[in-house]
Amino acid sequence: MDQKVLEAQQWVNSTYGAVPGYNRCPENGLTGWSTMYSLTRALQHELGITSLSDAFGPTTLSRLSATGAIGPDTTNQNIVNIVQHALFCKGYWGGPGDGIYGVDTASAVAEIKYNAGLDGSDTDVQPKIFKALLTMDAYVVLAGGTATIRSIQQWLNSRYFGRRDFFLVPCDGIFSRDVQKALFLAIQFELGMTDDQATGVFGPGTQAGLKNHQLAQGSSGIFVNIFTAAMVFNRFRLADDGSIYVNFTGTFSSSVATAVGDFQEFSALPKTSRGDFATWCQLLVSTGDPNRAGTAVDCITTITDARAKTLYGNGYRFVGRYLDEKSWGTLNKEIQPGELDTIFANGLKVFPISQYYGEEVAYFTYSQGFLDAADAHAAAVRYGFNTGTVIYFAVDYDATQDEIDSNILPYFRGVVAGLADRGKKYVHGVYASRNVCAQVTTHTYARWSFVSGMSAGFSGNMGFPLPENWSFNQIQTLWMGTGDGRIEVDKDIYKPKSDPAVSSVKDPISEVDTFVSYINTLLTWARDYGGNRPADQLVMEFLRHEDYNNAQWQLMIGGIDEGFKNHALERLRQSGSLMIRDFRDTFYGVDIKVSHLGASLNAAYLQAQPGGTLTNRGDVGGWGGDWMTFYGEWRRDSESYSSGLTYCREKLAKVDGNGTFKLRDLIEDADAYNLAKEIRNGTSIWAAMYGNYSGGGHLSRMKRFFEGRFGSASGAKAISRDMLLTTADPIISTGRAYLIQTTGGIPTIMPNVLPNSKLDEFCQGFADMLLDRVGQENARVAAFRAQGKI
Repeated sequence: MDQKVLEAQQWVNSTYGAVPGYNRCPENGLTGWSTMYSLTRALQHELGITSLSDAFGPTTLSRLSATGAIGPDTTNQNIVNIVQHALFCKGYWGGPGDGIYGVDTASAVAEIKYNAGLDGSDTDVQPKIFKALLTMDAYVVLAGGTATIRSIQQWLNSRYFGRRDFFLVPCDGIFSRDVQKALFLAIQFELGMTDDQATGVFGPGTQAGLKNHQLAQGSSGIFVNIFTAAMVFNRFRLADDGSIYVNFTGTFSSSVATAVGDFQEFSALPKTSRGDFATWCQLLVSTGDPNRAGTAVDCITTITDARAKTLYGNGYRFVGRYLDEKSWGTLNKEIQPGELDTIFANGLKVFPISQYYGEEVAYFTYSQGFLDAADAHAAAVRYGFNTGTVIYFAVDYDATQDEIDSNILPYFRGVVAGLADRGKKYVHGVYASRNVCAQVTTHTYARWSFVSGMSAGFSGNMGFPLPENWSFNQIQTLWMGTGDGRIEVDKDIYKPKSDPAVSSVKDPISEVDTFVSYINTLLTWARDYGGNRPADQLVMEFLRHEDYNNAQWQLMIGGIDEGFKNHALERLRQSGSLMIRDFRDTFYGVDIKVSHLGASLNAAYLQAQPGGTLTNRGDVGGWGGDWMTFYGEWRRDSESYSSGLTYCREKLAKVDGNGTFKLRDLIEDADAYNLAKEIRNGTSIWAAMYGNYSGGGHLSRMKRFFEGRFGSASGAKAISRDMLLTTADPIISTGRAYLIQTTGGIPTIMPNVLPNSKLDEFCQGFADMLLDRVGQENARVAAFRAQGKI
């Protein structure tokens, strides 16, 4: 609480509380919009306005202009008090709050003007300065802001504040919708537009003007300043070192040209390294140039043979189609029988979209996300989509940041939980505005972002750069084709080397020998590639790269070698081979997910097991992470399963049913542990895989895992308990909270606050499961031998 803010709130409420139309603000000492709105209504009352409003609009501005600048000669002490209290609320010492415009007030006004990039020698409060005082805008760098962006904001204020409709922009170092509009105004002013013509909208006149101001190396002047300001605002990474571009300058140097080329490549533009019209557009609006050529579309219309030929003939190679529609839907937008075969036969790929509704905030809840994920999974399985396919879940409205926090993120946590509950066969992506995509990716690790760039006016698109994991950017609705081939679509830009999309469904599951041969091929390529990482490790990283290389995994065990990933993908393309995403285990008859096996193996390889009953990140990457999510499941279902032991007996490591820790997961975890142990001892990844899957190692996988990692039933109970309680590594603690809350929801009772007896019982269930699995394995081996199968 700030005492001066509290005094401001108390003063404005006591002074104007009886005025018709005045709204009281909370008296809590916390600065917020409610306080600024109360001060705004107080000012309007002092100016003789009877219809009070939260908005500092044209009437307030004109009345204030007629009054003149507020300064030492101002006799209306209440107006001076409003200035002083507004200054307090913005963090400046406005004076004693006595209604006298003295030295303290003048100094505070000078300071805020200086911080905003203006001349601080004039200490009066002009109308547009008063308007700025009654906002929540800051003029110092805030958390998340940068000094470079702040310098641009100050530059904009300094250069254009004298124009009629240019209002002070914040100087907080954060790119926002208001700053983007200010940049549009700057362009329009420099193009010679009058105050009446300059609207701050990226319209035809602005676009026509920019076509005559294309830039190249050697260019200089104000348009280079504006262009590089837009480059800074887009916060993209330079190719050479991965740093964020920060060069605000008036000279189009060779380094600027190189950065422009990097931005063009990131944005899927032709790499010219020039400030051409398409690049101007891409820097300034979420559509970019909507008339640029695209290679992808999405639509609600069934793709018939004639329509597929229209799409292909117009240069399109990807089509987004909807997986499903509820019974109450009226669009008939879901994929139709035989449609996928038609799409593939015409040389097109498909990327699946899930949207049952999603057009208002109330729809988005954790439980709805869980249900939608389960339904999308069922639909994808019905169509035969292969393991690892990315499904884009849609947010089809302009969600604000508050709504993202309150509803959108819980919804996507539910999506993650729902897909995990169905066996993690599919991966979630997001379709939404730039900000929603970025937030969902940061907090729930969406694999790819499909950006609704066509909604250029969305607050979630204005003032936000393309998310780094963008794959498709929707930019224009159009019709194409004639007759039976005529179709309406949304044109999308596809980012090369992002989501590969789907070119076939119902692919046969690879056999073990095929998978082992695939590992041998990857190992050969890894040895040819070289680099500074062991070839075995490069293969592990490639196996995990599609599903387990997000920020969470990079924090836990490090990122992958992107160079080898691209090298291997290119070798696969050249050889006409496909990535193997799953294979059939001959002993249990279940399908092994290669990316999960690779991630668990990579973690166990990099982090050898600790001593005693301790755990580490190598465990989290395998069995430990699955154990954490299973704990979340138990707490989610605790009203039906009070006993953790009973829950483990009925749900843990089972072949059938839903859940995040099924037998398949346990097999992958056990194999990863056993393989990592061999590879660390000098066996190549190919030889270890061969021995495990083709040489009989799979006959004792559970026994070796149990004895090697846990030693005994008491050891398994103690180690599984440590996995849920350890605080030795903050990365594990943070990841554990995320995994538990993903499956359990927010809030979920964490293991450290659960009664010891209940946690002990749950961990006993883990130990019992392992013993039971070892026993079943021995019995199964004996039966196979009796039958002559081994």
